[in-house]
Amino acid sequence: MLPVLALVGRPNVGKSTLFNQLTRSRDALVANLSGLTRDRQYGQGKIDDIGFIVIDTGGISGEELGIDAAMASQSMVAIDEADVVLLLVDGRAGVHPGDEALVQYLRSHNKPFHLVINKIDGVGEDIAASDFYRLGVEPIHTIAASHNRGVRQLITQVLIPWVEQEAAEAVHADGQSIRVAIVGRPNVGKSTLVNRMLGEERVVVFDQPGTTRDSVYIDYERRGRRYTLIDTAGVRKRKNVRETVEKFSIVKTLKAIADAQVVILTLDAHEGIVEQDLHLLGQCIDAGRALVIALNKWDGVESDERDWIRSELKRRLQFIDYADIHFISALHGSGVGKLYGSIHDAHDAATRALGTPRLTRILEDAVATHPPPMVNGRRVKLRYAHAGGQNPPVVVIHGTQTDALPSSYRRYLEKIFRRELALHGTPIRIELRSGSNPYSGKRNKLTQRQVQRRQRMMSHIKKSEKKARQKKRDRYRKPGSASRSDGLWVGLPTFRWRRLTQWLVRA
Repeated sequence: MLPVLALVGRPNVGKSTLFNQLTRSRDALVANLSGLTRDRQYGQGKIDDIGFIVIDTGGISGEELGIDAAMASQSMVAIDEADVVLLLVDGRAGVHPGDEALVQYLRSHNKPFHLVINKIDGVGEDIAASDFYRLGVEPIHTIAASHNRGVRQLITQVLIPWVEQEAAEAVHADGQSIRVAIVGRPNVGKSTLVNRMLGEERVVVFDQPGTTRDSVYIDYERRGRRYTLIDTAGVRKRKNVRETVEKFSIVKTLKAIADAQVVILTLDAHEGIVEQDLHLLGQCIDAGRALVIALNKWDGVESDERDWIRSELKRRLQFIDYADIHFISALHGSGVGKLYGSIHDAHDAATRALGTPRLTRILEDAVATHPPPMVNGRRVKLRYAHAGGQNPPVVVIHGTQTDALPSSYRRYLEKIFRRELALHGTPIRIELRSGSNPYSGKRNKLTQRQVQRRQRMMSHIKKSEKKARQKKRDRYRKPGSASRSDGLWVGLPTFRWRRLTQWLVRA
């Protein structure tokens, strides 16, 4: 089993920076702002064939109130889960009373820990460590997490007791767990739903919009199946986003949608469907992810309003009729268990293997029932289809003039394939490909005999055209006239010459 490391310390000492260095990722938000990290963030790292799991936690100052108290409780849970604790301190700020309180807490709980002095760049190792010797902690490690200085030596020394032959194995093989992302607007109950699905207070829940700032990946197992639940930050309208941290949170949410296999779009039953919900829905559809819609806070809706809400959902969400809609209460747990059935159906449909013969037969039946339209007097021909990918399912159709196929017929094909293949809960994409002419842009090289024959034919054609032009000129010339260059009478037909002569005589 892989060792578990917990990063704890006061706010803004560099825990998230060290987390990103150990995991070689940007999963944790980093900014010069205290209290940025609020939930436990798990990641997997590997240094010199030594595998480990690292936990990023929120800052502990010892004076937490409100939401900070919930953050501190998350850090305490991480300490209990960890095999060894890395206590980070700020080498530039020196010893703080909060650092002393954390040392006393770890000692009282008999938890193995290491004192890590961060931000030694520009200060010096000896100068930065001199103030922390009075804590009585040995050994003392000095690093600069932002520059990756001393990080490798730190992990090598910390993990010596856990170095075993199977240490480099991964905890879960790729593809064995179902990745489910919980997305929605701020304060619609996403974190409450995550805690309800997990059965524990795993993420921070507070009655304040913007509580969750980072995308938290949580692995768990339920009834023999593995899941990876992703709690995301709420996405507001662009005009309401002013803080830089919130912009990073939105980017992390969009990345979580791309990483997930199934997305649960959480709506607020009291507010109904707003424009921001439709915008998030469009992001999920563009990403091609399987979709489940959860209408939260259903227990607080009056009975006379429920019928109107159902009809409104049916009217405004008719373009995604393939997605299941659940009416739940994340706080009380009603209807939450039924989400797993829709998650399994959507995941199975999104990752199903599709055979070429079956897809081709469906295409032939669809074309026979409703043929493609005519384009420039020629009908678009769709010959055969095959699978082009999964999550979402991609159907590649080969034919001629497919570039001119209208979007309405493409939507018709999508509905036919989704209905015949029973793809429930996932969108389907149609890719059209036209065959290219192998002789396009190529010219046959003529032999010498063919070149001579072509020259004779061209010469004959030119002579024939010249004779035809001469015959035409002779027909319109007056009989007995000298030539076309003899003045006024050149080129006049006979009847026009006679009429002009009569007019001159009368004058």
